[in-house]
Amino acid sequence: MSTGLERDNELLFFGDDLELSEHVSSLRYASIIQKALMPDPEIIRKYLKDYFVLFMPRDIVSGDFFYTYADRNRICIAVGDCTGHGVPGALLSILGIGFLNEVMQRCITQKPNRILNLLREKVIKALKQKDDVTSAKDSFDLALCIFDTSTGILEFSGANRPLFIVRKGELIEYKGNPMTIGIAPVLEKSFTEYSVKIEKEDTCYIFSDGYCDQFGGADEKKFKYSRFRELIRSINKRGMAEQGKMLESTFSDWKGDLQQVDDVTVIGFKF
Repeated sequence: MSTGLERDNELLFFGDDLELSEHVSSLRYASIIQKALMPDPEIIRKYLKDYFVLFMPRDIVSGDFFYTYADRNRICIAVGDCTGHGVPGALLSILGIGFLNEVMQRCITQKPNRILNLLREKVIKALKQKDDVTSAKDSFDLALCIFDTSTGILEFSGANRPLFIVRKGELIEYKGNPMTIGIAPVLEKSFTEYSVKIEKEDTCYIFSDGYCDQFGGADEKKFKYSRFRELIRSINKRGMAEQGKMLESTFSDWKGDLQQVDDVTVIGFKF
């Protein structure tokens, strides 16, 4: 008997359960490879005072990714959110991680906005994107932080993604530019850079849009950014590991029996 899998309104049919099992096994192995490209928690602990990573793919493989890199006194931490999810998103995420490695290894001394500009150039070239209706519009959003341990300065740039910093109970938001890493209406516009002097006990948060876009609650509406901001502010006094667990349980309670609509990634960290 044929078995179907529904992904992005496309129904894929397999001749029998064995073929389905092989397909799922391939995806699970691909997931192992994808996760191997992301930072090892033991390595992250060398760079950060305290942190949590909430990483919940919608499917077996993910269009979200997170990234860290350190060289001398500069530490980079980022969250990416690729077009789509599942296999297409995962392929783009691997491309994004590869480009980030290439750029960071060559120029971690660059400003974050310059790094985003370079990444955009590489994605447009790699995907042969042109500013016309026939060109592929695949891209990824990115929140990119670089912290200088010698100065205590955090530099941030965002492509459609913000940075939250909670300081003494107040949530401060640094908005990313409404542009993506890929083809965009205004290709020559540079990304904005923020420079923030980090104070003791400041907590930083970067994230994909999956958490805020999840439908749920009594009215089956989106969680939304306003509710997410208040949640982050309200749990900030907790330990980082506990914050991660509270975010996960709140998301699960909100979603209830509804399907997860997108990949979810939230990283909270202290330097």
